[in-house]
Amino acid sequence: MRMEYIGVSEINGPLLVLEGVYGVGYDEMCDIVLESGEHRAGRVIMLEGDRAVVQVFQGTHGLSLENLATYFYGRPIQLPLSREILGRMFNGSGKPVDGLGKIYSQEYRDINGSAINPISRKYPRSCIYTGISAIDGMSTLIQGQKLPIFSGSGMRHNELAAQIVRQARVPEGDGEFAIVFAAMGVKNDAADFFRRDFEEAGALQRVVMFMNLAADPIIERILTPRCALTAAEFLAFVCGYHVLVIMTDMTSYCESLREFSSSKGEIPSRKGFPSYLYSDLASLYERAGIIEGLPGSVTQVPILTMPNDDITHPIPDLTGYITEGQIVLDRELDQAKLYPPIAVLPSLSRLMKDGIGKGFTREDHPALANQLFSSYAKVQEARSLAGVIGEDELSPADKKYLEFGKLFEEGFVRQTSQDDREISQTLDTGWEALSVLPPGELDRVDVPLLQKYYKKEIAPLDPSQPPGSAITI
Repeated sequence: MRMEYIGVSEINGPLLVLEGVYGVGYDEMCDIVLESGEHRAGRVIMLEGDRAVVQVFQGTHGLSLENLATYFYGRPIQLPLSREILGRMFNGSGKPVDGLGKIYSQEYRDINGSAINPISRKYPRSCIYTGISAIDGMSTLIQGQKLPIFSGSGMRHNELAAQIVRQARVPEGDGEFAIVFAAMGVKNDAADFFRRDFEEAGALQRVVMFMNLAADPIIERILTPRCALTAAEFLAFVCGYHVLVIMTDMTSYCESLREFSSSKGEIPSRKGFPSYLYSDLASLYERAGIIEGLPGSVTQVPILTMPNDDITHPIPDLTGYITEGQIVLDRELDQAKLYPPIAVLPSLSRLMKDGIGKGFTREDHPALANQLFSSYAKVQEARSLAGVIGEDELSPADKKYLEFGKLFEEGFVRQTSQDDREISQTLDTGWEALSVLPPGELDRVDVPLLQKYYKKEIAPLDPSQPPGSAITI
């Protein structure tokens, strides 16, 4: 028997306030029935004694204070799950929108989930290839990692996200691979682009899509990443898949959270965001990882657009505290038509060192990545100096660095959106760029690796000469 509550005491924007409510829990779902017989879904977002505040998914337009009946389900939002979700598309609250009918569920799960217990975590040791050299070679994505992409408004992050979905794969022998793609607050043309791109590439059968459009309710936008992560956890820890979760755009999610917080009358914090923004983001990001004793893994690539390209804005700032590195897109590179416009120097993967090298990618990968970082940093110094004294006045070494910088950007970083590079091709391209520099400038590479991979003839080195010291990144 379920209790029926007639009427509400207050309507405020998308919120209903009910008095005299008992036995109801936070986050509990409810069914709101209008006098016309129309049904709307709601969720309890606040409890104060016998007073419950409910947010209505479809909005409160056309509702009155008297002629409403509210029924509480006694449970939070649950997502029906089975292997059938692969190749399907859902809205932000987990309802199918592809016309293929309902999911025949193997089980139902609360979408709120929970962070992985640190004691149960298994340390990540293998990578995920994206086919993009600036990521695979310099900021490698590791299984179980959370590695955000920091972009800016109007930049080509959607194209980059679609390319990662098409090309991402795990090393041979690691097991089955799947992708969960969550889009929040996207326009219709962007949603059509993703759907069409995945279909044409033949990648749709391994993708689960959750689409929240800009015109959809903000409450649905807040649920979208939680539904996506719940689906990813099921595929990973029950079905044994290595799952890559791509979430775009987290800025839309955070702005919806700010609007949601304001409608509840909460005291705002920095730039109007709620004071619990950090813990809310952590409740999402910390659902990535590998659990000891269970198959599969959940890896996250959240994409966020930095307002005014400000990396110190609360959203990228707090994200950076929680995640293990970042991929930064640069507006100058984007305006110069260089794709992908990845700024190599501020980009970082903190788990990269444990998932590359001999037995994982290739023996020279760690030293090569260190050397590319070091040499490209000197390119920036040489360019700054050339801007002051002119390129003709630079030393021969600085001119070599300028030549290396151009070859690195045009040959290593630049790719087309359809260019899927194997890891060996990425590493070889890095060595081709470094071979512009004299061997004496490559101080981050051991002598045996230099003799094996350097692309030009070099004189045999004196065995008594101490090898170059490779450092960790």
